Amino acid sequence: MEAKPQQAQRAAAGGRSLLDLDADLGALLSDERREAARRELHVRVTTFPVGEWDGTRLADADPTHLGLLVVEGVLAREVILGDTVSTELLGPGDIFRPWHIEGPPELLPVAVRWNALSTLRLGLIDRRAAAAIGRYPEVSAVIVDRLSERAQRLSITQAISQLNRVDRRLQALFWHLAERWGRVARDGIAVPLVLSHRLIGELVGARRPTVSTALAELARDGQLLRRDDGTWLLTGEPVDVPAGAAAEVIRQRRRLMPTPAEPATAAVAIAEPAGERMGELQASLHAARAITLQHRRDFDTIRAETSALRERTLQLRSRRADHLERLHDAAAARGPSSN
Repeated sequence: MEAKPQQAQRAAAGGRSLLDLDADLGALLSDERREAARRELHVRVTTFPVGEWDGTRLADADPTHLGLLVVEGVLAREVILGDTVSTELLGPGDIFRPWHIEGPPELLPVAVRWNALSTLRLGLIDRRAAAAIGRYPEVSAVIVDRLSERAQRLSITQAISQLNRVDRRLQALFWHLAERWGRVARDGIAVPLVLSHRLIGELVGARRPTVSTALAELARDGQLLRRDDGTWLLTGEPVDVPAGAAAEVIRQRRRLMPTPAEPATAAVAIAEPAGERMGELQASLHAARAITLQHRRDFDTIRAETSALRERTLQLRSRRADHLERLHDAAAARGPSSN
């Protein structure tokens, strides 16, 4: 009876509760399992100051460690290719791995550097924590969803960088950032990120002088303003999504890779005695029925669990929809700026 308190004490001594650091990781857990996960899942947390963060020190980390969780702050990941820098912003809830199983790319040499844009707190989800998370597939599902969301944000940023005017890129970028970091303010949507013109250029694929000119034009039009503290304020309308014929710029390719011709094979009929064949069919039928009944029971169990998870997922989507609706309502209430 004393093993569990001692185990909890040892875990607490080894770090902070993962769900205390990031409660949303337990969004799909029932109340009982959430409390158990809060006691069992612990990570070590380290704080880093503003400035360059040397992620290369972790290049030889144990590849079975799951990754690093951004607990607090904003981290810029800069990929350097030739004389061009492309930047990705990581914030609270993001999970990333500065180490790779296969190492860096060899055919296309790139360099990666990291910069903490604010005081940074990272939690190490090591192999011990990863093994404990394995007992909670609900938490694993949220982690995979976080990785999928990060990939989605990267694809959106890539699409933004291909817009044909820099001012359109900047508008799209800041509304994209507002969806995650935006806060409703008295005179618009506040984006509480201190981003220099150079860094913004690295986010949208443009040079700093071009970015400065486009930002000045957006400020004059009352679309985007830089506040006294260096953060940003969206005062215009969200970027419209093209509809109808305008949305169909390039048709999706029907086939990306050629399909090799499959060699034709002739079916060979093998004659078998009718009695033996009938006995085999009956035995196979009985076995199939037994398997079907077991699958049906398993399916009923999975369906019940899925229904509970679906209900929690709908609640999360509703909270996200309410947040986005507040942002849109604030933008609509602000209306076109008279500046």
